[in-house]
Amino acid sequence: MNSKQQFFLAFGGGVVLVLAFILAIFLYNNQRADKLASIAEEDTVDNAFVRPYSQRTGPPDAKVTIVEFFDPGCETCAQFAPYTKAIMGSHPGRVQLVLRYAPFHEGADTMVMILEAAGKQGKYWETLQLMFDTQPQWASHHDPAPEKIWALLPPLNLDVNRLKEDMQSMEIAHILKQDIEDAQTLGVRKTPGFFVNGKPLTSFGPTQLQTLVDSEVAANYGP
Repeated sequence: MNSKQQFFLAFGGGVVLVLAFILAIFLYNNQRADKLASIAEEDTVDNAFVRPYSQRTGPPDAKVTIVEFFDPGCETCAQFAPYTKAIMGSHPGRVQLVLRYAPFHEGADTMVMILEAAGKQGKYWETLQLMFDTQPQWASHHDPAPEKIWALLPPLNLDVNRLKEDMQSMEIAHILKQDIEDAQTLGVRKTPGFFVNGKPLTSFGPTQLQTLVDSEVAANYGP
């Protein structure tokens, strides 16, 4: 076999490998889409996308639901929050947002417990915004210091003693455990992870999320 034949043989083998890889990705994506669609068709108020306890904002009867798995210590989650709000605002009354937890960063599980405990005092969204605003002070990737959040909470006028007690409840422990399990079930490996009516983003970005939401609004409400 001469060098030219060897080259074409190697080239052909490389092409076959690339095509096999592309086919594998295609089949995986199709299988995942089918799995997610099957989960989305389950009980609409209690499945891996949405649980009865899940924090949400927007009209409860909206036909389009954005589910976001997030981490309070995730910089991208904090940066993305205004985009999500704007996307919802572009379709008033037609879109709701459901927040789920995927606490991948060190100390993020503590923040989740604080958030849920603050929610029992009617201060969930204010606490979340404060966490995002002060993220650089407590969520450094090189030196995370979640304990610093306590010094930042006073402006919210929370009952801190009650907050610390509620954080240790079995109810909040269950929420954290269930969300982590659901994130694994849905294949969430990084945050933020978005689904719109059970459909994942094929690529990440605010434009992609806007496009998917627009598509679902059109499908459920008409052009």
